[in-house]
Amino acid sequence: MELLKKQPTMKLPSQWFTGDAWADVIYRGEEPARARANAVHFAPGARTAWHSHGLGQTLYIVEGIALIQSRGGELLEAHPGDVIWTPAGEEHWHGAAPDHFMTHIALWETDDVDWLDHVTDAEYGGARRSTRNA
Repeated sequence: MELLKKQPTMKLPSQWFTGDAWADVIYRGEEPARARANAVHFAPGARTAWHSHGLGQTLYIVEGIALIQSRGGELLEAHPGDVIWTPAGEEHWHGAAPDHFMTHIALWETDDVDWLDHVTDAEYGGARRSTRNA
């Protein structure tokens, strides 16, 4: 067993995020491991750019209200305890609602992330469906 040293919180770059977002690395496996896990903290209105993961991504909503959308899909409002799976190669974005901070645990394998265009204000502000009604 090994107690892993906690890395400093990192501010996430504006080329991949709109608004203020920070990440705490939970786990970054060394070869041959491919697992990655971060706690990502979003200020109200902050969000990722469109992106995809080579082997998919799982998000576990810890606190706040999350907005998540796949390219061409409905805008989903997710709540603490919700788990969202995005399949390999599916373009998507995620972030905080405009009036709430949000933290999620992001789980993925490898650093194979394809970063794309920023989410427009129209995309971000679209009609959404809450997981509370699912």
